[in-house]
Amino acid sequence: MDHPITLSRRTFLIVGAVTAATVALPPFICAEASAANLARPIKSTLNLSVNGQSQALDIDTRTTLLDALRENLKLTGTKKGCDHGQCGACTVIADGRRINSCLTLAVMHEGSKITTIEGLGTPDKLHAMQAAFVKHDGYQCGYCTPGQICSAVAMLDEIRQGIPSHASASLTLAPQLSASEFQERMSGNICRCGAYSNIIEAISEVAEVSA
Repeated sequence: MDHPITLSRRTFLIVGAVTAATVALPPFICAEASAANLARPIKSTLNLSVNGQSQALDIDTRTTLLDALRENLKLTGTKKGCDHGQCGACTVIADGRRINSCLTLAVMHEGSKITTIEGLGTPDKLHAMQAAFVKHDGYQCGYCTPGQICSAVAMLDEIRQGIPSHASASLTLAPQLSASEFQERMSGNICRCGAYSNIIEAISEVAEVSA
């Protein structure tokens, strides 16, 4: 009588790894394929409004919105931090909603209205949030600041629209303009310098003035 073959978990994983290695494509084939893709990029015409100005771009369809802003439109205020959507340095406002521009393809925003830090205010006429960040020293190295400010502006709009967060006491009543709300809603924007208390002070001042 034949006995069933039993494999330990360790043996099973080893067999699986060896099998995968034997069917993997040779490195030179992958390299040639990548080179061919780079040599023949698929381009698309993109029309969008950036900071109130119409823009028409002929870009590689693989281009992220972040790279389109920085490389094609030379709007370098939006920063590339982790490039994985974890730090929030690349936050911009798209059609009134804050997004991580490193995680979205530019061609997905055909016809969108994009606002970057350059579109909020100028050195001669700062946006209220920009002025508050300066007043309360809501930055140290300043690298994350453009994303922080864009996120804060859109975040206050979310609260005014009645959109709740995990920190909201009720899902049906209007969220409160409170430090706990601000902290929860800004948690996707990381400041490695640790200027969080100053950032919350700046947001609180703008929220009170515009409430």
